[in-house]
Amino acid sequence: MSSERFAEAERELEARGYTRMVFDLGRIEGLLEMLGDPQRAYPSIHITGTNGKTSTARMIDSLLRAHGLRTGRYTSPHLRTVRERISIEAEPIDEERFVNVYDEVAPVAKLLDERAGESLTYFDMTTAMAYAAFADAPVDVAVIEVGLGGVDDSTNVIQAGVCVITPIGLDHQEWLGDTIEDIALAKVGIVHKGATLITANQSEEAIRPILEHCAQVDATVAREGSEFGVIGRELAVGGQLLTLQGLSGVYDEVYLPLHGAHQAQNAAVALAAVEAFLGAGADKALDPETVRAGFAAATSPGRLERVRTSPTILLDAAHNPHGMAATVTALEDEFHFRRLVAVVGTLADKDAHGILELLEPVVDSIVVTRNTSPRAMPAAALGRIATEIFGEDRVRVEPALPDAIEAAVTLAEEDLDAEVSGVGVLITGSVFTVADARGLLKR
Repeated sequence: MSSERFAEAERELEARGYTRMVFDLGRIEGLLEMLGDPQRAYPSIHITGTNGKTSTARMIDSLLRAHGLRTGRYTSPHLRTVRERISIEAEPIDEERFVNVYDEVAPVAKLLDERAGESLTYFDMTTAMAYAAFADAPVDVAVIEVGLGGVDDSTNVIQAGVCVITPIGLDHQEWLGDTIEDIALAKVGIVHKGATLITANQSEEAIRPILEHCAQVDATVAREGSEFGVIGRELAVGGQLLTLQGLSGVYDEVYLPLHGAHQAQNAAVALAAVEAFLGAGADKALDPETVRAGFAAATSPGRLERVRTSPTILLDAAHNPHGMAATVTALEDEFHFRRLVAVVGTLADKDAHGILELLEPVVDSIVVTRNTSPRAMPAAALGRIATEIFGEDRVRVEPALPDAIEAAVTLAEEDLDAEVSGVGVLITGSVFTVADARGLLKR
């Protein structure tokens, strides 16, 4: 199988519009029905929320594999290649398998496109491909991350027995609504009749519609801070050491190689989800050593990920104020930089002002740039917002990301002696910015 055929399949997918949104579950239901409903071939765990979905999905995946299960994982967006979205046994599917499943799905999609007069979206296609690939593998369980919202998301055809809602904040208001309540109502739509919902701690505005919906569909609810949660956490080299209250008991000495209280919270949610899936409860606990092994193997690229030293360069995909608040807290608690310079590129439809306001107290200066997304905010426009918040002397505008990174390293090391320990560069503001930087820095 040639790389040219994979590149051709990628181009055909992207021609459908990488960011085009069509909220019509009937289209993907029709596509999957014609493919034999592959999503019914295995049980699933379905994950929604505003922030932390991918990290939580990856932890759930790692815990399930530690318990000997063959997993499929579907997450978005990707950092480097579309193949990352469809992982089997924690590895992105290879080019040959990607092309094979695409060639299975594409002719059926073309038929439906012609009938409807409108093409299925990029996300519809990758979702259908994931479900088909998992059935073909086959997997014992699929871990599925919602793309946007929940109730109308293309993934919401699986009717998972276990559902997860990570913390809810304001994001994607143009599609989900202007209030936390509206957004929560959209997200809890993944919870179908008789399911079990594992929810992170939520605001009163979010939890009310969540509980009302679960009562209507006779779903069981386990809430962080009530049935499960983080009992204790302390810093450790490369991450943190946790004591977690699960649904079935306490798990101590859990090493998580990820930074931040938000990742500890994600770990508690992931543990409860796996306990619910495996049937653990008051009279049946998971093996502590297996749980420790699962968390120790967890990874989450682009989430306070250290990619260089001297100076330290961190990548973090925080792209809204809710996510940036968690990142800033982790920076203050776990990293002690003498000097920190931020490289920031955001999308035009994000709350750049809110993101930068949160970042301002913890960084010495900022280099604003533009990522490669067609939705990226121009560097000059972001620079004007940054200047309002940081002041002109602390802001530099570099439209090209490689130049921005080079400028940030220079600023971080400026006027220091040869010993540059304690200085760092944080690249953040968007998954796309992190993906672009990761491609440059991890070659």
